[in-house]
Amino acid sequence: MAKRLIPLFNRVLVEKIVPPSKTNAGILLPEKSNKLNSGKVIATGPGIHNNNGKLIPVSVKEGDTVLLPEYGGSEVKLGDKEYHLYRDDDILGLLHD
Repeated sequence: MAKRLIPLFNRVLVEKIVPPSKTNAGILLPEKSNKLNSGKVIATGPGIHNNNGKLIPVSVKEGDTVLLPEYGGSEVKLGDKEYHLYRDDDILGLLHD
């Protein structure tokens, strides 16, 4: 089942990045070492209109890696994958390599 969810207004669809639980050599990593809550932006809405009717676009784009809050967002399941919907202003920041 291939569905494409396009968020409305200032919503952002994010797929959370699950950090590896062990290294390439097979050493198990403790849970505390991979605590960074990040995700990849899958889709964004067009933005939201201000009081004057001007469109304020979403500040992230598809493919960006973002820092997410510990709590919040709405869980969405499409097929066998799990995604989360956040408001644009709930996203904490962009992550760069």
